[in-house]
Amino acid sequence: MYKLIDGKKLAHKMRAGIKEQVAKYKAESGREIGLAVVLVGEEPASQVYVRNKIKACEEVGIKSYAYYLEKTTQQGRVEELIRSLAVDDKINGILVQLPLPEGLDAKKILSLIPRTKDVDGFSAENIGSLCMNEDCLVACTPNGVMKMFESENIQLAGKDAVVIGRSNIVGKPMAMLLTNANATVTLCHSKTRDLKSKCLNADIVVAAIGKAKFITADMIKEGAVVIDVGMDRDESGKLCGDVDFENVKDKCSYITPVPGGVGPMTITMLMYNTYLSAVRS
Repeated sequence: MYKLIDGKKLAHKMRAGIKEQVAKYKAESGREIGLAVVLVGEEPASQVYVRNKIKACEEVGIKSYAYYLEKTTQQGRVEELIRSLAVDDKINGILVQLPLPEGLDAKKILSLIPRTKDVDGFSAENIGSLCMNEDCLVACTPNGVMKMFESENIQLAGKDAVVIGRSNIVGKPMAMLLTNANATVTLCHSKTRDLKSKCLNADIVVAAIGKAKFITADMIKEGAVVIDVGMDRDESGKLCGDVDFENVKDKCSYITPVPGGVGPMTITMLMYNTYLSAVRS
């Protein structure tokens, strides 16, 4: 019998703890904690994500500063804004909502965020520190997955883990976090040969590829832990993940749902990173 890892419930519990920590920091330091959120353009999904992040800030007592720029905003104007936020003492974290409109150099823009304010954990410095198993701000989604393992006391040391997807946002940092936790990790991607056999050998499968119901029951061994990072739509337009949940769940010891699994943890870890950046400044 599988057990559902309820990300919504865990996120609620963690946010209550973060709210207490934020209140204590503000009482002791006499300072606010500030998160700057930059949105360029009017992409509907990005607008929803930004609203959710601002709402989460209100929930835990972090002051949000939202900057909305038109889709036609030039590279230089965005860079100028990031440089000003980088030296602004009231801003502890800077988040640039991705994807940026075509014509803007996201890599250049993100590189202007100081590592101490890089609450997304995307900077080369933070990724490098993670690779070396040093203290750093960690990418929110994979860090949220690690908190889910911790909440269920799922032991990672010595386990065989497969991460499907090699993005800088999820796949690569996820593989490094699992490696740092002493799991043996295989990082799979679009060029991987015989993905099915690799998954069948895995005690832990983390799917982050953006393909609806791609992971099927015949790819999962009995008793595996399955983490679904995907957020897709199935043939009927219903929200689903990368895992064929209904057919896979009965083979698992633990599995995350979509929605209500990893998603709520991502924004929770963003709040935690923003708190950490304030404490360390």
